[in-house]
Amino acid sequence: MSPAKRPGVLIVAVDGPAAAGKGTLAKNLASSLGLPHLDTGLLYRATARRMLDAGLSPEQDDGAAEAAALRPEDLARPDLRVPEIDRGASAVARQPGVRAALLERQRAFAQAAGGVLDGRDIGTVVFPDATVKLFVTASPRTRAERRLRQLHGDAAGADEALLEQTAQELAARDAQDAARAVSPLRKADDAVVLETDRLDADAVLARALEIVREREGALPSAT
Repeated sequence: MSPAKRPGVLIVAVDGPAAAGKGTLAKNLASSLGLPHLDTGLLYRATARRMLDAGLSPEQDDGAAEAAALRPEDLARPDLRVPEIDRGASAVARQPGVRAALLERQRAFAQAAGGVLDGRDIGTVVFPDATVKLFVTASPRTRAERRLRQLHGDAAGADEALLEQTAQELAARDAQDAARAVSPLRKADDAVVLETDRLDADAVLARALEIVREREGALPSAT
């Protein structure tokens, strides 16, 4: 059953593939609008980490739903954005039990007072009636460069082989997420696409705020 959003509550769904810039946009958008922000991908990363720490495979059902009973300290770990967890998060995200366990947590976060949530199924499953739906994307090359900067702080020195490998890994993750039976990665029919290849974070934020104001009416200016 879809959640019932309270009238007047502003919920912004920011979806898209890995390293497209959706997380940065969601944080900046939440700050500009005075709304709480939830990185829903972090929930799946933390679940995968708990499974690996328990000696379980993220590919298996057994123990997955229990691992999704996250505590605040699980989300604050510094080892959630490494390649091993990239793969693990994609695996646990295919588990129906995990998605069911985390779905209500995501909805409860913003249902009453609003919020900005980023992930892969926010506008299609978590909040299909979100006030604004954005789908953030970029070319494989741009996303590979961003992922390397995220992991190593700088992509300028990366050779073509490493960039190509990273782009292939991201493409494989996209294919997994798009093909899963439960809550696949896809653009909501009423989402606005933001291609970020030639836009810096400030420009992406400015465009997103324009879209929010068009949908919601006059809102406070970004500071």
